[in-house]
Amino acid sequence: MEDLIDRTPADGMVCGLGEVNGLRTCVASYDYTVLAGTQGYWNHKKLDRLVAIAEQSRLPLVLFAEGGGGRPGDDDALPVSGGTLVCSSFRAMARLSALVPLVAIVSGRCFAGNAALAGCCDVIIAVRGANLAMAGPAMIEGGGLGIVAPSALGPVTTLEQIGVVDVVVENDADAVEFARRYLSFFQTPMILNKVNEDVLLTSSATAEDFQKMIPANRRRVFDVRRIIAALCDDYASKKNNNLNYLELRPAFGKSIVTALGRIEGRSVGIIASDSQSHLGGAIDSDSADSCARFITLCDAFALPIVSLIDCPGFNVGETSELSGAVRRMSALFLAGATASVPIAAVVLRRAYGLGAMAMAGGAHQHGTLFTATWPSGEFGGMGLEGAVRLAYKKQLAAIEDEKERTVMFETMVTMAKEHGSALNNAMKFEVDAVIDPAQTREWIARAFAGLPHGSSRAGGKRRPSVL
Repeated sequence: MEDLIDRTPADGMVCGLGEVNGLRTCVASYDYTVLAGTQGYWNHKKLDRLVAIAEQSRLPLVLFAEGGGGRPGDDDALPVSGGTLVCSSFRAMARLSALVPLVAIVSGRCFAGNAALAGCCDVIIAVRGANLAMAGPAMIEGGGLGIVAPSALGPVTTLEQIGVVDVVVENDADAVEFARRYLSFFQTPMILNKVNEDVLLTSSATAEDFQKMIPANRRRVFDVRRIIAALCDDYASKKNNNLNYLELRPAFGKSIVTALGRIEGRSVGIIASDSQSHLGGAIDSDSADSCARFITLCDAFALPIVSLIDCPGFNVGETSELSGAVRRMSALFLAGATASVPIAAVVLRRAYGLGAMAMAGGAHQHGTLFTATWPSGEFGGMGLEGAVRLAYKKQLAAIEDEKERTVMFETMVTMAKEHGSALNNAMKFEVDAVIDPAQTREWIARAFAGLPHGSSRAGGKRRPSVL
């Protein structure tokens, strides 16, 4: 007992209640100075106690997850399995999903049971250089699978590329700051404004700024993050040059930006096609995964969703299908169609095919609170050039002269563009309105006015928010 007291203070688990942004929050941290942050029988009991408080009081929970996983050499545990198989921590943590916001911070090495708990959280914030894996070197060696260096297991720079880690930051202080900002989006504006007086309820973007955001050349890409920043509330003083929105998984599913922002003080989820970064905005399997997970998170905590669409459709082809496209892309329809929060869709330019429909909750009108389009909007079952090539393949092939064929092709594309134009689609009531880009923020704010504000106490949907 004397040795345990001396060498394993608090059994390696520090936990309690504090305030984040002025709101009560549960915080738990494994102590890496105690047996490498491993999980002991009694520190599991302490975590269970904190999780029960979080569930009962509907409090967010932040977990500093660094540690080596289970501790097979526990001296004061139960006999036989050392209490491992009767441990309730993993079930208790998983049951909090979609009930309260869950944040994991990973620094250093996080293996086995510690990693499993981190994986139950809504977001994983990792410090550059950290490692996150479902087994550490000791377990791998014990299983007869060889000797592996800790640094080779789950480097976070790799994990951010495949969607395991939501954001990679430079140091522990940045990780804490990101967690604080993340949690603020799940707190009511009244509480938020008391502790963050630098948050404004206006945007400094001008009508002229909006007019310049979409290139006149329809084949040119553009930076959709500029549009997101223009729509969201400004800060009076941008600390550390932070943007006025918080992007999740920027390195994964790069066809769709997923971010948290505020519009006139209301927290919203934002999904936005990114034609500049990846596949011209075509939705691949990773992007569908990321977007579906984000919609589910917003739905769990009553955050309405803004969808900014510039989508040429789902990514297709042999390689795409081998990525599990059918299931993974269809999951985006499932997430949007079953979400109970409203979706406000704004077509920035292209709205083609199934991909654009999925971005609008499954259907341009039936899946949204409203669907508006900028004058630059284009609509169609697929890309206009491709549609012309398919629909008029025989007619074009029958024209022997190449120049004449090119003229005919361009003429047909122009006709398709006019047919699928923003104004024509609004006249046919396939969208609700053609709006001035500078009015977008006002449209969104008015559409969401009167809705209850999402909050960390407003969860309760039992669908896990990480799936």
